[in-house]
Amino acid sequence: MVRINKILACVDLSDYSQRTMEYSVVMARGLMAEIIVLNVINVREIEAIRTVANYYPEHINIDRFIEKTKADRFSRIQTLISEHFSPDSNRITSLVEIGVPFRSILEVIDREKIDVVVQGSKGRSNTPGTMFGSHAEKVFRHSPVPVFSIRSGATHTR
Repeated sequence: MVRINKILACVDLSDYSQRTMEYSVVMARGLMAEIIVLNVINVREIEAIRTVANYYPEHINIDRFIEKTKADRFSRIQTLISEHFSPDSNRITSLVEIGVPFRSILEVIDREKIDVVVQGSKGRSNTPGTMFGSHAEKVFRHSPVPVFSIRSGATHTR
């Protein structure tokens, strides 16, 4: 029988992150599983800042930018957890990594021995097709574990 011990909740801190967490928490409660919340700082963003820093080295320190961005994202994840999921915080761990988002997700799946991935179907821009057409689709195609896609929209009441 399949046992789900670890759920990877991929959040980009857009409007869809809370719904991704809601589904992750509901699954984790029912399965007594651990949740790892992952946010990936896109390496393209770092490279863009690095390019600008080359022209204005006295104003931009890339290492401080990375440190500040990681701290900000980690803080935003912790705020999301404490404001909406505090009763479940003992089963939630947060990671902020730098990389190509879909590759980072696949690496975390392997490294952390993830059993299920939960991710939104849209990305930071909240525009249809943005995430689903790129990183989310690549995760679906290459993930060695099941991937749940969280769509936007009204929830059903029963």
